Amino acid sequence: MAKKLVIKVTAGADAPERCSQAFTVAAVAAASGVEVSLWLTGESAWFALPGRAAEFELPHAAPLPDLLDSVLAAGQVTLCTQCAARREITEKDVIEGVRIAGAQVFVQEAMADGTQALVY
Repeated sequence: MAKKLVIKVTAGADAPERCSQAFTVAAVAAASGVEVSLWLTGESAWFALPGRAAEFELPHAAPLPDLLDSVLAAGQVTLCTQCAARREITEKDVIEGVRIAGAQVFVQEAMADGTQALVY
């Protein structure tokens, strides 16, 4: 099993099943003791803002706020720098515990020994 799992989610409400899958895998991995780093990019960037995950709905899926909370409690959630800038999101806007970082940090995490990376 990988020591660390880096998940990059590019989908939001525009592709709800892909979005939900990414958050579900991240939450299950975190609950299983895997070190998780969840990257919010593209339309998923909006979920870094307070209350936005609660607006997401997908039948037969776990509530997105619960999944996000579990990843925040046991792992790292990162908002892409460029995605944040395009949406005029700053560090003062995001949920406590969410950091903003760029591609260099993503590559460092994804290339670390014992890491598995997934993109949704």
